[in-house]
Amino acid sequence: MAALVTCLWVFGAICAIVWILSLVTREYSWVDRIWSVIPLVYLWIFAGAAGFSDLRLNTMAVLVTLWGARLTLNFARKGGYAPGGEDYRWAVLRGRMAPWQFQLFNLFFITIYQNAILLLITLPAYTALQNTGTPVGPLDIALFALFLLLLVGETVADQQQWDFHQWKNAERAAGRDPRPRFLQTGLFRFSRHPNFFCEQAQWWVIFLLGAAAAGSVLQWTVLGAVLLTTLFIGSTVFTESITLSKYPEYADYKKRTSALIPWFPGKAAETRQAAA
Repeated sequence: MAALVTCLWVFGAICAIVWILSLVTREYSWVDRIWSVIPLVYLWIFAGAAGFSDLRLNTMAVLVTLWGARLTLNFARKGGYAPGGEDYRWAVLRGRMAPWQFQLFNLFFITIYQNAILLLITLPAYTALQNTGTPVGPLDIALFALFLLLLVGETVADQQQWDFHQWKNAERAAGRDPRPRFLQTGLFRFSRHPNFFCEQAQWWVIFLLGAAAAGSVLQWTVLGAVLLTTLFIGSTVFTESITLSKYPEYADYKKRTSALIPWFPGKAAETRQAAA
């Protein structure tokens, strides 16, 4: 319980800090800037509470550290930590809301709700802490491997997206109109958001590792993975509405390509694309 209380104190402090920073700087992506860091803190608090002697907890902490390092580097190269590196969607929302409405949204959704999710997705480690006597078995090893596979998948998807936007910027700089206007190849041929899929799936694996320690999937800590998935679904719908308003051809891409779970593209749509 002491480890959980410590995490709750960290949660409260981080909420206060990012909210105050958003008011002072009038930038509203401070949660994004700590997204890849705070879960590491929580995981290592739980691992430390076991005296760093539990193999499952230690491995969970290491896996999440790898996740955080990858996400931090990718966020940094896109300018997320630079002044003005705000999520473009918040500007869209500010244009649709009265100032007081957006400030309530900033406090309760951007600051409190998203930070609550960052805490909740790590709480399977609390389940593992409560069951430190459970030995690591084949299921754990399979889940460790699956997490690493998903980490590789997310890294590849982000690199493909980065390469595409670098090419797109180079085309514009040369005075050309880049075509296609959005990424549709590589992993993005099988999912419109393969990086989102891998991101969510990694936290479902963390939940399953906690459940493996307890010997049952009937754990309340599933709430974190559920809320994260819900957040991503809502975010994806909003992001795609913006993309569709800019690129009408995105509608055909939506018809032939799975939204999240990688799957074979629609044959009929592919036939039309080839004919074009």
